[in-house]
Amino acid sequence: MNKVVQGAIGFGLLCMGAGPAMAAPDISKLPVVTQELVAPPFLPKHDQVAKGGPKVVKVRMETIEKLVQIAPDGTKMWALTFNGTVPGPLIVVHEGDYVELTLVNPKTSTMAHNVDFHASTGALGSAGLTLVAPGEDVVVRWKATKAGVFIYHCAPGGTMIPFHVISGMNGAIMVLPRDGLKDNKGKPVRYDRAYYIGEQDLYLPKDKDGKYKSYSQPAEGMAEMLEVGKGLIPTHVVFNGAVGALTGDNALKAKVGEKVLFIHAQANRDSRPHLIGGHGDLVWQGGKFSDPPLTNQETWFVAGGGTGVALYEFKQPGLYVYLSHNLLEAVLLGAAAHMNVEGKWDDDLMIQLKKPNENSTPAMDH
Repeated sequence: MNKVVQGAIGFGLLCMGAGPAMAAPDISKLPVVTQELVAPPFLPKHDQVAKGGPKVVKVRMETIEKLVQIAPDGTKMWALTFNGTVPGPLIVVHEGDYVELTLVNPKTSTMAHNVDFHASTGALGSAGLTLVAPGEDVVVRWKATKAGVFIYHCAPGGTMIPFHVISGMNGAIMVLPRDGLKDNKGKPVRYDRAYYIGEQDLYLPKDKDGKYKSYSQPAEGMAEMLEVGKGLIPTHVVFNGAVGALTGDNALKAKVGEKVLFIHAQANRDSRPHLIGGHGDLVWQGGKFSDPPLTNQETWFVAGGGTGVALYEFKQPGLYVYLSHNLLEAVLLGAAAHMNVEGKWDDDLMIQLKKPNENSTPAMDH
């Protein structure tokens, strides 16, 4: 067993030194459902309003280390992932449900992994109970007591925590209120579509010729990535794992009149989502559904290690850009997505009264 794995396991054993455990309630009679997780930006099948009482929701995640391309110029990095995607898949449950996670670390992995759920209570967000070395799996169950969208991420201990997070090993879980979302006046709100956008800051080292380095395995680049990261200036800021991941053929879609829920997560760094040509009709600051949403927002804030949720009803067709309104990061580093909306144009909302042409008005004499 290598030193990296040994160190991580040592951290996990330290986390187990809690006080005497309280007996768990008898949940043997609760319905059990298995949720099939899907790759972002999509959500698994779910009910917006819970049917019946609490359930045990079983999910399975595999920790996969893979070499991925993160930019059109061919730049690659070793991504540490849950289920092979950056970000990891979105889990959806209702407040009061139990999440039963099976976490699998394949024999082919080079590192130990675990998961810290910001939505859970105790044991470092379950990180102290889920550490698995290559070839191991673990099962943990926790109760979703808070409504909202919450980050989860790998947290094996020490410098391994930031290294795993900046290598893509993070995701989110949405805990819906049992009676669904409510607007600022407490009235029920439903969405026609929902998209999950995981923003990721990357810190990739360059060689003496200014080219991004490549490594034979994840740990080989760890020291240099952390050294770049100490400067707190990312080399890339991307949505869903790569520059352009949500543009072109992969652009998000909607129709005029549809209400779209944008779920934004950033496990490490502050962000400022904005929808060019639209608004946040309702914005749950911090992604927490127990608080009344803000209304008519132009840009909203997502704290590092947190989330934000916005709902918008599209009024006009055409191309929209969903981006971080740090425009340098959006345009130069990659933090942007495209949205194609179909439907009929409304001249009352906007009309071009004069097309661009040569200006025949004489210049003013200064």
